[in-house]
Amino acid sequence: MKTKLSVNINKVATLRNSRGGNIPNLIHFAELVLLAGAEGITVHPREDERHIRKDDVFELKEFISSYNQKNKTSIEYNIEGEPSSRFIELVLAAKPDQATLVPVTPGEITSDHGFDFQKDLDTIQEYSKILKKEKIRTALFVETDLENLKLASLSGADRVEFYTGPFAEAFDRSPEEGKKSFETLYVPAAKEILSQKMGINAGHDLDQHNLSVFSKLPDLLEVSIGHRLMSYALEVGIEKSVKEYLRALL
Repeated sequence: MKTKLSVNINKVATLRNSRGGNIPNLIHFAELVLLAGAEGITVHPREDERHIRKDDVFELKEFISSYNQKNKTSIEYNIEGEPSSRFIELVLAAKPDQATLVPVTPGEITSDHGFDFQKDLDTIQEYSKILKKEKIRTALFVETDLENLKLASLSGADRVEFYTGPFAEAFDRSPEEGKKSFETLYVPAAKEILSQKMGINAGHDLDQHNLSVFSKLPDLLEVSIGHRLMSYALEVGIEKSVKEYLRALL
């Protein structure tokens, strides 16, 4: 099974918004990412629109649909966001292939924790039901606590997305520590999710180095990567950055 790479292009929008205007152009960079071999585009349109704006969501949907038709491809569109009426209305209007529900703390710089099913299950069930009715695949941002994950399938979602920040931080300290984190936290968590017949995605600070370890996670369907891939692209260019990530997934 080949793990798909979905590239989060939030950082391109952040750079554009810092100056105003339309440079760098989000659609142009999305096309460069796809031409380099990525199989998906991810965005996280936050309420404050500090990077992805509402109009970006629909322009990207139109671009991906046109790209697929022209190239006879099946590029997927993944939209991340908090379980709220604002986000669900946007997703239902844009009709992406996948909606990834993520717990959001006001003022946070980036997503840094997964759902607590004891606390969040009712809300997630409500929104999962709405999304599934519209045939939009639903994923949930989660951590590796096994007791919490035992409730995952009750959500009605199709997949989880493992928050890989702790793994990446461990790997940054040493590859050996990263491997230990992978084997003791993520592999058991993956087995628990697979026992519930759910799919597995992952994302957050994965890169061309640590992916060689994390790509071995059982039945890993997709990784969604933005910040580190774009940061590396500043050094080597978008095409080379994407292709190195794809090689690390093999």
